[in-house]
Parts: sequence; C-alpha cells; structure tokens
Amino acid sequence: MKWRFLLVLPLVGGCALHNGPVPSVPVSETVPSRIESKVLESDAAAADSLPAILPSGRVLWSLQTGLFFPETLHAYSLLSEIDSLPLDPEALSEDLPDPETLDDNRVLSGVGVNPPEDEGKTIVPPAVTYDFPVVENEKVRYFIDYFTGPARKTFTRWMERSGRYLPMMKTIFEEEGLPQDLVYLAMVESGFNPRAYSWAHAVGPWQFIASTGTMYGLESDWWRDERRDFEKSTRAAARFLKQLYVTWDDWYLAVASYNAGAGKISRAIKMYNTRDFWELSRGRYLQTETKNYVPKLLAVLLIAKNLEDYGFHDLEYHSPLSYEVVEVPTSTDLELVAKLCEIDYEEIKDLNPELLRWCTPPGVRNYPVRIPAEKKDIFEEKYSLVPETERANYLRHRIRSGDTLLGLAHKYNVRVQDIKSLNNIRNPKALRIGANLILPRKEGLSSKPLDELRDDYDRTRRRTYTVRGGDSLWSIGRKFSISEKQLRVWNKLGWSNTIRPGQVLAVSQKGAPSQSRATSTAKTGKSAVETSYKVRSGDNLWKIARAHGVGVDQLRSWNNLSTKHVLQPGDRLKIKGTASSEDVRKIVHQVRSGDTLWDIGRHYDVRAREIMDWNNLAENHILRPGERLTILVPSGQKS
Repeated sequence: MKWRFLLVLPLVGGCALHNGPVPSVPVSETVPSRIESKVLESDAAAADSLPAILPSGRVLWSLQTGLFFPETLHAYSLLSEIDSLPLDPEALSEDLPDPETLDDNRVLSGVGVNPPEDEGKTIVPPAVTYDFPVVENEKVRYFIDYFTGPARKTFTRWMERSGRYLPMMKTIFEEEGLPQDLVYLAMVESGFNPRAYSWAHAVGPWQFIASTGTMYGLESDWWRDERRDFEKSTRAAARFLKQLYVTWDDWYLAVASYNAGAGKISRAIKMYNTRDFWELSRGRYLQTETKNYVPKLLAVLLIAKNLEDYGFHDLEYHSPLSYEVVEVPTSTDLELVAKLCEIDYEEIKDLNPELLRWCTPPGVRNYPVRIPAEKKDIFEEKYSLVPETERANYLRHRIRSGDTLLGLAHKYNVRVQDIKSLNNIRNPKALRIGANLILPRKEGLSSKPLDELRDDYDRTRRRTYTVRGGDSLWSIGRKFSISEKQLRVWNKLGWSNTIRPGQVLAVSQKGAPSQSRATSTAKTGKSAVETSYKVRSGDNLWKIARAHGVGVDQLRSWNNLSTKHVLQPGDRLKIKGTASSEDVRKIVHQVRSGDTLWDIGRHYDVRAREIMDWNNLAENHILRPGERLTILVPSGQKS
C-alpha cells in the first residue's frame, strides 16, 4: 500500500459538526465525517429531502442538515449510520419547539428544496460591491427564489434578527482580517438563532461541537457553554474560517470545508482532479447539503445587499447589542444581578446565553457578566453592599449512593421539607443516583434554579442499558417492555440492527415520569383528592408549597398560574393530596422456570418496570424459579 501524508487538515463534518484540525495521518486513514447519510441508491433523490416525522407530526430532522433546537432534539437519523457516536442523552428532548423556532428549523433544513443539478452559466453580478467573491448562476437563483418566495417570512425574521448581531460580528471579522460579508454564513448555519442545536450536538449561531469549541477556546461544562456566547463563538468561527482559507486559498472551498470537513473536500479534489467548487458539486461524492451550502450563502448575500430590489421593505431590525461587562468576584445568582440592575431575569439571560444555569459558575472568580450599558454604575454600587454569603442562594448536589434527604439536610443545614418542596419530591425513597437536587440556603426563594435545572434533571432520570454479548434489539426491547422502533428513535440507530457489546443504549423516553412515581399511588393504596387553600397576607407560593408538602411547580400547574403571577390575599388555590382507597389488590407471583419480567407483566397486564419497582429489583436482576414477586392489580382484575 502506498502511503501519502497530509500535514494539518481541519476536519469538520455535517452542517455543524466542526471537528477542527487533526494530527498528521495517512490519506487512506483520514476517515470521512463520522456521520454521513447512507441514502438508498434506489431512492436517493427522494431521501435527500425527506424529513423524519413522528406520528404526532413533529419534525425530527432533515437529512440535508439535521438541524434542531434544544426544544426539539428528537435525534432520530432515519438513513444514517452513527453507531460510532457515544450516546448523549443531553441531545434528546420531548418538548415541542415554539412555532418560530420550528419554522427556522424547516427552512434551515431545506425541506422540499430541489435545486438544479447543474449550476449553468456563472456570472459576476453588477453594481453592488462585495468583499466576498459573489457569483450568480442557476443554483444561486434557485435559492434566491426560495428565500424570496416560500421562505420569505422566515428570511424576513432572520434579517430582522441579524440587526442584533451583525455590527458585532462584522467588527470581529474585520479585526481577524476576514471579508465582512462572510458573517452572513451565520444565517445559513442558524438563522442567527442563539438556541440552534444540531442532532450532532453542535451549538450556537456558528454551530460548533464541543471538541472544536475547546480547540478554539470555547469552554463547555454543566454550568456554561461558550459556544452559545455570541461574541466568543464569532471570534472562534472567524479564526476557524481563516485557517480553512489558508489551507485552500479559495473561499468557496473554505466555506464548503466549514460544512463538510476539509478531509472530505480534499478527497473530492483528488477524486475529480479539480479545485473548482462547482465542478466538485456536480459529482456524487459530496453530500447534497454541502452542494447547496455555498449557493445558499451567495443567495443570502445577493438578497441582503439588495433588499429593496427583492421586495423586503420596512424591516423591523432588532436593536444592536449594547452592554457593559462587569466582573463578579464570587458565584452570583443571576436573579440577584437582574434585581440589582432593576431589569427582568430574562434580559440578563439573553445577554449571557452561555450561562446554562441560574448563577455564574461556582469556583470561578471574577466571572464576566454582561449587563445593560446604562446599568453598570447602579449595579456596582448595590452589589458592593451584598455580603458574599448572600450572593449565591442555592447549592447543587448530585445524588450519590447512600444519600438520604435527612442526611443532606444535616450536611447542608437545611430542612428536609424545603428540599422536598423546591425539588417537587413526592417519594423521598425514590431518589436516583446521578440526579441533581437544588438545596436552598434560606427561605422565601423562587423556583428559578429548578426551572434552569429541569432539562438536566430529566436527562439524569433517563434509563440506559449496556449491551452484552448475544443481545439484539428484539431481546432488549422485550427485557424493558419497549419496541424496537422506540430503541431506534431514542438511540438514533436508523435502519441498522448492529449493536456492540459495551454500547450504551437509552431504554426509556427522555423526561418520562419515573415508574416509581407513576406507581406510588398503587404502592400506598391511595388515590388523589383535592382541597382548597385561601391565601393570606404574607403568603407566597414557596411557603404554601412547603406547608403542604408539594412543589411550587405543582401549585402553578394545578391553578394555571404563570411564573409572574402575584398572589393576593383571599385567592383560593387548589391543592391535591391523597386519601385511602381499596382499589388495589396485591398478588404474590411465584416465579417458574423460563419466566421473564416481560412474560409476567404481560400475564397481569402491568409493565416490567412496575414489577421491578414494586419488588426493588436491580437492573441486572436475574429471576430464579421459586422467587416470589409482589404484583399490584386493580381489585376487580382476575389473576
């Protein structure tokens, strides 16, 4: 075998899977993007534009880009091979996005677009001055028609949204010596939506994955994700694009590499013996997404520089970012920052999108926080008067083996009831190892930390299973009373039946209520009842919830209260509790040879998970003949 060596080639993959520079490796070992759609040759054209749809109508992802937002990360790649990716439950969510985000996703994904295979005659457009090489041809005109036609409403929103970020982005690109027009690539990547998150776990307006973000100085952990930082991520993208341009000395190849990976473009050049992007895109080797990527950028530039000509009038641009940076010496709640600045909490979150939780990262001194420009003096004056012990009013504790609420209460000097109320804990015995608890340091606090924690908390409750030798999707599905289809969706397996020993699979829906909670009523032989509470002077939701042993979010849900609702003396609140009932009957089942939890559950019309909860069975428990299991069934049900 003849070996050839590359020096340093940045490798990226997918619309947003930017893997960054890789070490010197033989060309024959320079693997393609880890995630490349393997479209069935017999129906390649149809599959290119096929979005995956759940029965409920939720758009999962487009094969062309697979772009999502955090609210809709149903990452099921119908026709992709991604077994090499580790399972990342963080990328899965069952919440629906807002209509605006869903529409962004649809247009960014290119659902239904079908540009011509051949770009036709390429010309340089007249009149307008660009600092990026802009040409026009049939492919470019196709996307001009698309953005000014079917996607006009979405494109209008993107342009209006760009007003917030373009001035800052252009300044950074100029400082880095890049064409300022290239900032519009962020529109092609994310529509300038800071919440953009791809199925490949790429994040932010410039769609970095974690490893490349780290390579370009973007830190990412449980508390923060600087890929969402509009300023830092723009600086990182500028340096990344500059490096790609140095590699190719051609902007179209650099932009295509930002999408497909420099390794992919390098192989295409060798395969077709040309460095002309348009010639490369006529072949079958590059993905449709990459072939459309440069034409989309050129179409965006042509429209953005000629808005009036294309009928975009009276756009309501968002105000440019305007802020000052203050340093907080110790971990500080963002609620406190907002209060001292006399602004809404959400405004602070919008200015600091990299902060994933309710406070600045613990242990990080002099953390820079953005606040409105005109609020710096008043903030610094008031903040200096806040004792260090009152700047961070919550603690995060990750549950370990042996933890109990009573032990945690003693350790952190808080009340058990306060922990239960703030975390909506109904059954203290059902704490899950690895789950996160928020611990209040004093009374009268809000549920903001729990709101910020919720996604992570749900993720930690997702059950996983490590594949063993001899396992199949069918046998695993049977073991956990789920379908093969569910396993494929939750683990992004596509049509592949290949699983490997040691591979970690999700075996429950993300964020689904735990069976221990779902069956707590059955265990105790109780059913729900409702009482009424009359609000008194000085009451707040936190106090009422604590007094009744329920959660603040439960009170809001039962009474349809918004997070901004202000209680008034005399208001009546619904509070749901439990009362004894004899509707549940206990059966003792003696295990026979050949029995499985799935068989037993099927016999009694209950779930295997419920049997495990009722009998405190571990995940790896092996049934033995003669073993006795408790089964709870409705009193009228025959055994």
